[in-house]
Amino acid sequence: MKATTRVLAGVPLAVVLFGLIGCGSSQQPAAAPAAGAQAQQDGGRPAEQAGEKKEEPPLTGEVKQKAEQAALAAYPGTVLKSEHDAEKPGMYAVEVQQADGSAVEVYLDKSYKVVDTKKEGTEEDED
Repeated sequence: MKATTRVLAGVPLAVVLFGLIGCGSSQQPAAAPAAGAQAQQDGGRPAEQAGEKKEEPPLTGEVKQKAEQAALAAYPGTVLKSEHDAEKPGMYAVEVQQADGSAVEVYLDKSYKVVDTKKEGTEEDED
């Protein structure tokens, strides 16, 4: 009887341990992947092509003011948004709606010089 008692006494401990092991991974949040790993997920395609939109923080303060002024000087109109560009790291992007109703995204370098533009609505995956 003593052997049976020892085996049965260990059963609840084993059940608890297996329960903790099984639940442990679901209770703790998964570590966020590194920025490069996240951008290259889904078979090595960039995250945006995999259906995920890259985060583009908005411009603020003096940077916002200078970037918008430079973009409007080159492409008069109304600023729709201004942000740090995720597609072109190290650049600012200012979207301007022009008088004819079209929109253009103006890319500026850190010295607020216009270095590129893109007509909005020309992306392949736009709705």
